[in-house]
Amino acid sequence: MKKITYKDAGVNIEAGYESVERIKKHVKKTFSKNVISDLGSFGGLFALPSGYNNPVLVSGTDGVGTKLVISEKMDKHDTIGIDCVAMCVNDIICQGAKPLFFLDYIACGKNNPERIEQIVAGVAEGCIQSEASLIGGETAEMPDMYTEDEYDIAGFAVGIVDREKIITGQNIKEGDVVLGIPSSGIHSNGFSLVRKLFFNHSQFSLDQYIQEFGATLGETLLTPTKIYYHSTFKAITENNIKGISHITGGGFYENIPRIIPQGLTANIYKSRIPKLPVFEMMQKLGNLEDDDMYSTFNMGIGFAMVVSPEEVDAVVRSIKQGKEESIILGEIAKGDQGVALWP
Repeated sequence: MKKITYKDAGVNIEAGYESVERIKKHVKKTFSKNVISDLGSFGGLFALPSGYNNPVLVSGTDGVGTKLVISEKMDKHDTIGIDCVAMCVNDIICQGAKPLFFLDYIACGKNNPERIEQIVAGVAEGCIQSEASLIGGETAEMPDMYTEDEYDIAGFAVGIVDREKIITGQNIKEGDVVLGIPSSGIHSNGFSLVRKLFFNHSQFSLDQYIQEFGATLGETLLTPTKIYYHSTFKAITENNIKGISHITGGGFYENIPRIIPQGLTANIYKSRIPKLPVFEMMQKLGNLEDDDMYSTFNMGIGFAMVVSPEEVDAVVRSIKQGKEESIILGEIAKGDQGVALWP
């Protein structure tokens, strides 16, 4: 009787070993002095940093959704890991947390060591950008769940903040100012609609050069999600930031109200938001109303911060020192809408 092995079932252990060897150099680039375990341990060990009076750990987990379909079709996998880190790290920064460490999970139909290395290299780059150590992860080869070219990725970030410095939005009041920090593009949300507009409703190709974008469609869609750690953390630590919102799935209408206390509304003026050609084109392709766009996409603003009027100049300066620009989007007023968009 013929022997039936794990490899016959579609799981290549040797490819898994090769993937681990390939990613080691990328992972170790992310290690801080607080990492006290090596790659391959059953658990990642991280010593809490000193300098906190009453430290609180802040965690976040996320993935990149169907942006992966674009990555798979282009066979380009070196930036999708940046997206994964950004989606997690940007969320915990909203609470005032400094990122400490990150873990990733990759599920695939076939363990392709070269592709796994590209993915993890992107994760490592995202960790470097956010000063988070990549202390562990898992790659699961699941041939009956995915085709050979398909995979999914998710991440988990942990940060730290002193309890008295946690940012919740509860102290936001009437008259406070809403600042916005630009996005790099679509980021990692809304790609089911993106794909429908460009490839089902219209017949664009990923390698098609689009004059308005100054790049191919594929390059534009795969632009990595911006990581806001270096541009905002100086402002967070040196100023009284009352609330921060990461504009992800659900756009302005879902994410800004998450930090606005009951009885208040953030008045946002659309004319102040820089118009990105990719959003303008999608709106035309889908004959979409502004409300449809602002309830789905970031529309050019990836981060929103609420500060008191007297803090605005200092916060703007701090963000500029982080090599980023900020925009006064509007102000907080009485109301029950959470957010209201004006021309």
